[in-house]
This record gives sequence, C-alpha cells and structure tokens, in this order.
Amino acid sequence: MKKLFIVLMMAFCANAQAQEIFNEIKHKAFDAVSNEQTLPIMKQINQFKLDALNYLAISMQEQMPDAPVLYLDEQALGLNNFFTAYIMQLVKMNNMPDAAQVKITKIFIDASVSNPLFNDKEEEPAHSYLNNASSITRFSLDTDWPRALAAVQAQLKD
Repeated sequence: MKKLFIVLMMAFCANAQAQEIFNEIKHKAFDAVSNEQTLPIMKQINQFKLDALNYLAISMQEQMPDAPVLYLDEQALGLNNFFTAYIMQLVKMNNMPDAAQVKITKIFIDASVSNPLFNDKEEEPAHSYLNNASSITRFSLDTDWPRALAAVQAQLKD
C-alpha cells in the first residue's frame, strides 16, 4: 500500500511539473489582461492566449484524454512562440506598404487555420477570433501551434 501511495504521489508530481510551461504562460497572460497598465494591443493578444489555452485544455480533455500532459506544454510553448514571431512581424511591418502588411498578416492567419489540432466541426468557439475583423488576433483557437509556427517560418523564408 505504501509503495502504491509513493507511485501515485510521483505521478501527481510529474503531472504538476509537466504543466509548468502551460501554467506559466497562462498565468502571465492573465496578469497582462488584468493589469490596467497593459497596452490595449497586448491585452488583446494575451486575452487570445488565455482563450486559446483554455480551449486547448478543455478540448484535450474531451478529445485526447490519453495524451501525455507534456503535450499541453508543447502546444503552449508553440502558441507563445507563434505570438512572439507575430509581434516581431508587426513591428517590422510598421513601415511597409499596406499590401505587404496584409500579405504577412494573411500568412499567420492561414497558418493558424490550415493547421488544426482537433478538427473542430463547430465554428464557435474555434473561429470566434477569426471571424472578428476588428481583432488583431484573427486566428483559430483550434490550432496545432508548433505546426502553425513552422508553416509561418517556411512562408516567411521564401
């Protein structure tokens, strides 16, 4: 019985540690959204991150209950890196002609839509941001973030 308890505790600790990246990114996004000093554009981006991470956790629990917990970390890190690349491109686009800005933004949007993780048939909530023309984060919540980032990097390389 004592051995079983030790094994269960070790498994619990491994799961808690495995979600460190996911939890850290979620916590930072929540702090940014909650902080009155945060710029509106950064609030939008971090609100998207929060919604995407919540969507990811719920969808994984429903559709991939046997997936390793580390998978959440991989997706959260991919999401964070996707947005780092996106923000860097937004800064670079500042002095570009409108047509170039639209082209680069479309690369990110297309990468998000073209790389679904769950193939969610329901457009709500997966496409709630995508369908909002006034949002700076017009991406699908149903995205395999590491694959989307790779797709963006390949497109920007060309």
